[in-house]
Amino acid sequence: MKKSLVLAFILATPLLGLAQRSKPDAALLLRDVKVLSADSMQGRRSGSEGNLMAQEYILKRFREIGLKPFNNSYKQHFEIDTKRAKVPEATNLIGYIPGKSDKAIIVTAHYDHIGQRDGEVYNGADDNASGVGALLAAAAYFAKHPPKHTIIFAALDGEELGLQGAKAFLDNPPVPLHKILLNVNMDMLGINGKGELYASGTFHNPELKPYLLKVKPREKARLVLGHDQPDQGHDDWTNQSDHFRFHERGIPYVYFGVEDHPHYHKPSDDFENINHTFYPDAAALVIDFLELIDTDLQRLPLKNQAAKPE
Repeated sequence: MKKSLVLAFILATPLLGLAQRSKPDAALLLRDVKVLSADSMQGRRSGSEGNLMAQEYILKRFREIGLKPFNNSYKQHFEIDTKRAKVPEATNLIGYIPGKSDKAIIVTAHYDHIGQRDGEVYNGADDNASGVGALLAAAAYFAKHPPKHTIIFAALDGEELGLQGAKAFLDNPPVPLHKILLNVNMDMLGINGKGELYASGTFHNPELKPYLLKVKPREKARLVLGHDQPDQGHDDWTNQSDHFRFHERGIPYVYFGVEDHPHYHKPSDDFENINHTFYPDAAALVIDFLELIDTDLQRLPLKNQAAKPE
């Protein structure tokens, strides 16, 4: 009987270890959000001095984590020239962790916000310093647990000006489009009183649903699927963040985010309103999904028609 108990413990121990591996450093995660959403960053509007300050902080964190740059640079410069704004030099920040496969998973989160209006700073702690913090936490995890597939981490600029950073990324991708298997986008992960983090995109990519359903709830956060059906109007999030540009190209995506809250696009979107227990668990859920999908991605019948080589 004792031998059976010992054997059961030995068999269970690796599983317990695996379940606990992806717990991000909550203090570091929250520090990243606090720094990026400080008044000194001036709301991080594309082209602003505060946006440049945010870039420098993110680049410092890329180097600390050990992300590799493409062509000796983390920066992808591009121009924003639309009716809404003109920014001569906006900047995506891109690094990667090589895998055994040259096929890539693209993890995105925009770091820009809407800046200052009428003398008030819109700090964008949830929108989207929280997504960038989770991106950095995911990068740190996979730097210590090398992935099967190459994972590219892209902190995108110009989302608030029409998803311009995602468009620039795909117009000049660091790897051929046909090698991109999936986009995982994070935009607003930090404020939710019900412990709900939405995973949007399975309506368009039903083959991803079984994998999302395997992600077990954390203590303070659980995944809820939805917000991706055309008949939902504004509650359909398909075109509401950077993942839409991937969807346009036929690249499967999952968008992780919370429902709108009173601080959305308001000066009150400050670090103090981030839920300090929900947010680390929400970030952990994304990492859990990434680990799961990285392990099993070859089994997915992904139909990336627009990105296939000619």
